[in-house]
Amino acid sequence: MIETLSYAMRNIFRKKSRAVLLMIGIIIGVTSVIVISCISACGTTAVNNELDSLGLSGMNISVKEGKKLPLTNSELDIVLANNYIDSATPVMALPSSFQLGDSSSEVITWGINETAQDTVSLKVLFGRFFDKNDIASSARVCMVDKAFSSQNFGTDNIVGNTISVNINGAIEDYRVVGVLKTGSGMLQNALTGYVPSFVYIPYTTASEITGQNNYNQIITKLKAGADIDKLSDRITKNLNYSQGIDSGYTATNTAKQRDILANILNIVTLVLTAIGAISLIVAGLSIMTVMLVSVSERKREIGIKKSIGASKRKIVSEFLTEAFLLSFLGAAMGVALGLVISYIGTAMMEMTLIIDWKSIGFTVLFAIISGVIFGVYPSIKAAKLKPIDALKYE
Repeated sequence: MIETLSYAMRNIFRKKSRAVLLMIGIIIGVTSVIVISCISACGTTAVNNELDSLGLSGMNISVKEGKKLPLTNSELDIVLANNYIDSATPVMALPSSFQLGDSSSEVITWGINETAQDTVSLKVLFGRFFDKNDIASSARVCMVDKAFSSQNFGTDNIVGNTISVNINGAIEDYRVVGVLKTGSGMLQNALTGYVPSFVYIPYTTASEITGQNNYNQIITKLKAGADIDKLSDRITKNLNYSQGIDSGYTATNTAKQRDILANILNIVTLVLTAIGAISLIVAGLSIMTVMLVSVSERKREIGIKKSIGASKRKIVSEFLTEAFLLSFLGAAMGVALGLVISYIGTAMMEMTLIIDWKSIGFTVLFAIISGVIFGVYPSIKAAKLKPIDALKYE
């Protein structure tokens, strides 16, 4: 075995430029597949984090359109009474504007409570989150997202600053207690200029300003193993029963919507990976073509080996080993290059590199197997050469 490997390596280095050209095809194919798998894994994770931050990982409860029913702390308690609810937060969405000097810009003000940090995955970059005192006292405090800070103040950290927000015509000053990073920030940053920035205030403050006690919706985070469809039916029945009606509340399975999006992303990744895999097949064809040329060039050498007793199996193993080494070396270089490119790409997008080792292992295996398979025909052709004919070759 060692002798066969040594012989294959000598043949590869004998025609270095040819070997390099062959491996380039494999390197490009493997690199493209690795980059696609890593970037797509990072992108999927970032999108899921963003959806988590918007509450799209559980169940949202609201009043049906056209119904005038309460959605207050009493209804929140009914929701939280269910054992499968991990956490729940009331949400009040208020179109508003941010006042800066003589100019103003649209923002969406969210009325939330102290549990929203866990329920919708809001991450604090600077300062702190709301606490129970803020909620209980209807404090004039707020949190803003990073995009809001950088766009309006030229810095990410504006904790301690006071901003003016116009809600329903009531312009009030709010002290910034925290700057948030919403999920990965990728989608929000990509949509900057198309959607308003976010400002967060205690929901009790929003209720006091607007004079309304009803929430727009209650966002829930579920415990592992919860059957969302059954749970939504149970909660809506409990809410309807509390009001003495048959139908008035609705529960939206946002996790299902998230799963649909995840499936679409997986299909896109699969298609792109398949396109990258085509280049590996092309590289395999190149190996077969070059090895056929190599068989023709080495006819005399093969004839000498067979005349001194080399078996067909020996000849076949030597050529297949050569095809294996070319494929393996090209795949290894492709993995290294793919990981480097993926790292640079994710670093530029401020994302954490996620390496899908299963995908990498499958890609390397596919590259090696395709290379060896395409090396079978030249190997058999070399083994079938008759010694007398091969020795006549000049």
